Amino acid sequence: MSGKNTKQRQFGFGVDVGGTGIKAAPVDLEKGKLAADRLRVPTPIPSTPEAVATTIRVLLDHFDWVDKFGCTLPSVVQQGIVRTAANIDQSWIGVDAHALLAEVTGRIAWVSNDADAAGVAEVRHGVARKHNGTVLVATLGTGIGSALLVGGRLVPNLELGHLELDGVDAETRAAYSARERENLSWVDWADRLTRYFRHVEDLLWPDLIVVGGGVSKEASEWLPLVRTRSPIVPAELRNNAGVVGAAVLAIENLENLGDLHAHDKHKTARKY
Repeated sequence: MSGKNTKQRQFGFGVDVGGTGIKAAPVDLEKGKLAADRLRVPTPIPSTPEAVATTIRVLLDHFDWVDKFGCTLPSVVQQGIVRTAANIDQSWIGVDAHALLAEVTGRIAWVSNDADAAGVAEVRHGVARKHNGTVLVATLGTGIGSALLVGGRLVPNLELGHLELDGVDAETRAAYSARERENLSWVDWADRLTRYFRHVEDLLWPDLIVVGGGVSKEASEWLPLVRTRSPIVPAELRNNAGVVGAAVLAIENLENLGDLHAHDKHKTARKY
């Protein structure tokens, strides 16, 4: 086969920072799948910026990854500046995560909200990959993460888990943690999710709702009980969505920025 007709596959790297664990892996950006077995390590305690950044450097070194990479945080992130800190140390607030990770790891990083990354992964490579309308991706776990993509374009940092439901943040009533905490049946929890998603639908009118988080593996138990106007389906990439989405967002946001550090001119990422 001639080189003219051979398409070189592109790889990226994603890091998904959570409250209890940090996951990382190289990503095949053409297939939207992990290019090697994912590595998960405990999130440092306390999860200060310096401690987390050092752990990320160890993960990058483990995979011999020296190129730019993407990273998620359970936070609102505006152009690299961390504005909130859910399930990580509060000292993250106000930190320039792009600059911190570049300094500690020696690689260029793009940092994004964890739910945004999961949403991008599902629309680019998951269950919503052929959908061009308005897609809402909600992750149900300790809280409710949310991502909205319109025509494939991300509307960043939607915090729809903090909509009011019964006078409190919706996630305190409808997240999976609420089901566990209150020992709710699938039926009772599905009723709360119905009320939550109907509220969101009244505001945004999505064409499709994708539900992720670990509980999506048990979607057959509860998803048919949720009553929405929009089609609602379980996520496809599940626990890999954050890693895949982080890598995708890094490429999409950094590809036009050029070399930001001189050492990157002489390094090439390992190819899988």
